[in-house]
Amino acid sequence: MLVCGASFAGLAVARELAGSGAKVLLLDRYELGERQTSACAMPTGWVDALEVGGSERQRFDKLVAHTPYRTSHWSLPWLYSTFDYRELCALLWDQAGAGGTESELEIATVTGREGFTVHTDRGDVSAPLIVDALGWRRVLSNAAPIQPPNATLSRGLEVHPAGAGEEMELWIDHRYIRSGYSWSFPAHDELRVGVGSFWPEHHVKEPTVRLARDQGLPADGYQGNWIPHKLRAAVEDGVFFTGDSAGHCLPLTAEGIRTALYFGLACGRELRSVLDGRVTRAQALARYGAFSAGHGRKYDSLFKLQRAIGRMTPSRAVTALALAFESRRVSHWAFEHYLAIAPPTFVGVRPSTLGRTPPARRAAMAVTG
Repeated sequence: MLVCGASFAGLAVARELAGSGAKVLLLDRYELGERQTSACAMPTGWVDALEVGGSERQRFDKLVAHTPYRTSHWSLPWLYSTFDYRELCALLWDQAGAGGTESELEIATVTGREGFTVHTDRGDVSAPLIVDALGWRRVLSNAAPIQPPNATLSRGLEVHPAGAGEEMELWIDHRYIRSGYSWSFPAHDELRVGVGSFWPEHHVKEPTVRLARDQGLPADGYQGNWIPHKLRAAVEDGVFFTGDSAGHCLPLTAEGIRTALYFGLACGRELRSVLDGRVTRAQALARYGAFSAGHGRKYDSLFKLQRAIGRMTPSRAVTALALAFESRRVSHWAFEHYLAIAPPTFVGVRPSTLGRTPPARRAAMAVTG
C-alpha cells in the first residue's frame, strides 16, 4: 500500500488502515509536521472525534465579521478550534502505527507515475494500491496539469506573529482584497493573520502585510498556498485521489482540513475493504469515486456563493448579509448545514479496535480490477 503525501488526507488514510495488517508506506518530501500551509483550525467536534486534543490551542464559540460598514458577531452552534500542525500530525501518525511494522514514512519527492509504479527522486516504488494525497498539483495524474493563475484555484497567504487574542475574526472588505476575505485566528501564543483571494491572479502579500500592520502586528512567519475550489475526479487510472488533489477543499470558505480528513477516512475505508477481500480494487475505486462525486451539489452551491460574494464585495450587500447572520437562528441554521457537509460523526470507530485481516487470507488475496 502506497500513500503519497503525509499531511491531513494521507495521515487520515493511514489512520484508517491501522490494525488491518497491511504494510503502508507514506511518502512525503518533508519531515512529518513540516511546512504548515494553513491557519490550522477546524470544528472542535473533529478534534474530539479524532482524539487529537493534545494539539488544540484555543476554542471559539463565535465569529466576528468585519465589513466596511459594520462589525457583526455571529454565534456558532458548535465550537471551533485552532491547533498545532506538527502536534496534530504526530498524533495521527501515532494512531496509524507510528513507523512500526505496519506504517512507515520515507522522505522522498514524488515526481510522477507509470501504471502502478511511482517515480521519486530516490527511486521507483510499486504497489497494487496507490493514493495521491499530495495536494492541488495532482502529481500522480497523467491528465493535463492545472496551473495558476489559469486554473480553478484560490490563493492564500498568512503570517504568524507572536500575540494573543480572544476572538476569531473575518474581514469581508474590498480594501484588503477585491474578491475574497481576510482573517485573524488566535492560537494561544500566536495570531494567524492572512488574506485569501478567489481570483488567483490577485496578489495577496501586500494586503496581508497591511492587515497585520492595521492590527499592530509584525508580518512574521510567512506561509501560503494555492487552494482548489472545484471538485476533481477522485479516481483515475486505478489510483485514489484525496484532499486537495481531488479538489476536496470547500469553495467560499477555503476550508480544506476537515474535508481532507473526511475524504481521507472514506478512502482508507475503501482500501481496507479491498484488503479484507470484501471488494475488488475496481469496486473500491467506483465506490469511492461515487462517494466523492455525491458531494457535487453541495460544492457547486458553495462555489456559486463564492462567485456571488466576490461580485458584491464592494457594495453594502455584504454588510446586509453579515447583519442577517447576527440572528442566532439564521447563523445556527447555516452553520449546522455547513458542518453536515463533513460531520465529525463520520470518524466513527477508531480503526485500531477493528479486527485484523488473517495473514493467510492477505497472502491469498489478488488485488486486481
